[in-house]
Amino acid sequence: MEGGIVTQFKDLGAILVLALSGVGSACGAGIASMAAIGAWKKNFAQNKPAAFMLVIFAAAPLTQTIYGMVVMRQLMVLANTGQYLWSIGAFAGLTIGLSAFWQGKAAAVACDAMGETGKGFGNYLVVLGMTETVALFVMSFTLMLLRLIAV
Repeated sequence: MEGGIVTQFKDLGAILVLALSGVGSACGAGIASMAAIGAWKKNFAQNKPAAFMLVIFAAAPLTQTIYGMVVMRQLMVLANTGQYLWSIGAFAGLTIGLSAFWQGKAAAVACDAMGETGKGFGNYLVVLGMTETVALFVMSFTLMLLRLIAV
């Protein structure tokens, strides 16, 4: 395959991993943020203190964008190593993005529960961490795969 076309495929993979992980983070953070605002509204309406810690739940899905950026950086280093790099970027980005999306949905439920009861912060955070672990695994395994390709 021609060098220019291979480079374009590599660039596509780098763009996809960052874009898809970023879209997942944006959707997840948006969903969780709406739930945090709803929980605060309920607290204010009942003259109860609003837990600022809900911001942590709302921000949790944002880290997946960083994982996408780390994989993107490695894809950019692998110049001219194969046209299949676009698919590695696409599938890694999709999986990382879905992790962020579902983490946002879980964070939304955590916001609702924490806003209503004021309890369980540590438990909710552990569950969000389990969802985050999927993205960490995908990033780690993708970096291992890319190192094998580079050899």
